[in-house]
Amino acid sequence: MNVKICGITDVETALYAIRQGADALGFLFAESKRRVTPETAKEIIDRLPKNILKVGVFVNEEVGNIKKIVEYTGLSAVQLHGDEPSETCEAFSIPVIKALSIGSIADLEAIHEYDCEYVLLDSPKGKYRGGNGVQFDWSLLENFNSNGKKVILAGGLNENNVEEAIRVVQPCMVDVSSGVETDGKKDRLKIHNFIVKAKNALGEKVQ
Repeated sequence: MNVKICGITDVETALYAIRQGADALGFLFAESKRRVTPETAKEIIDRLPKNILKVGVFVNEEVGNIKKIVEYTGLSAVQLHGDEPSETCEAFSIPVIKALSIGSIADLEAIHEYDCEYVLLDSPKGKYRGGNGVQFDWSLLENFNSNGKKVILAGGLNENNVEEAIRVVQPCMVDVSSGVETDGKKDRLKIHNFIVKAKNALGEKVQ
């Protein structure tokens, strides 16, 4: 099971998460307490292995600005977490993750509007787009057809529920931010426990 740790703000946490087995890291360029500048993101990304997916998270940002940040920082994927029109997904040469807020089965129908490699299923909007630590009703995904898109599950995941989430939803990746934090800061023990449980949910036997 692939794991994405989102809301990375410093190189030490980034490298620790990778050592524990993280496959992807997320950098927020939108309004959030975890927001980073392009300069900070570049400093971190320059220290990361090439095989790690470095995801820039944007909310209703202009395509031109996203492209500039991607080129400057070395991001390897773009996550669109706002109300971007479907054609925005087609503007990039690197993989695109379109985030959708899921509150009902009707919300799932939006997946068919976007031409992208990944779709991220998140909880309904809170104060911020994502990172609110709220779980949505996974039973909505029963009989869900992603039409070939890779599904990333987010929204209220933590070390106590990630194994069940993986068994129920069977995503290609799980995404966590506030679920591995204590008092708003990334917690190394929680990162370790989350990754171990996510990997072991499908029998990978990581320690």
